[in-house]
Amino acid sequence: MNMNQFKKMGDWRKQWDQFFGDEFFGEFEPMFKANQTQLNLYKSDNEVLVVISVPGLEHVDQVDVFAHYQTLEVKGTVNLKFRGFTLVEEGIFQGTFERVVELPFPIREDRVDASYHNGLLIIHLHRLIPDDSRKKISVKKIED
Repeated sequence: MNMNQFKKMGDWRKQWDQFFGDEFFGEFEPMFKANQTQLNLYKSDNEVLVVISVPGLEHVDQVDVFAHYQTLEVKGTVNLKFRGFTLVEEGIFQGTFERVVELPFPIREDRVDASYHNGLLIIHLHRLIPDDSRKKISVKKIED
């Protein structure tokens, strides 16, 4: 999709907002967001902290975390069941989820820490700082 197509899509949305009233699509956003886990992304100069709401994990092996260069991928299953009860109204996401997060900078894949506490998956990543130092290469003399 090029920038013109995005502009056209924005124009189309403005026309619908004018027809149905301001922020027509805003009414539907909670429904679209209900199908995914909630996520906060924090950064400092050299670190990134990703906090994902994943309620009800009984075992940490119910979630997989993959880090590669400037992307974090989290997959898992949220399953909230209470013995003897039937779900009447659902406001907390349940089911299989997958989140792919573009990180603000490349990260070191060997320095990723993930922990689960009080329904939050906390992933701590460290900036990849390229080694720009020059390395001297020794030259060997080859005899004829």
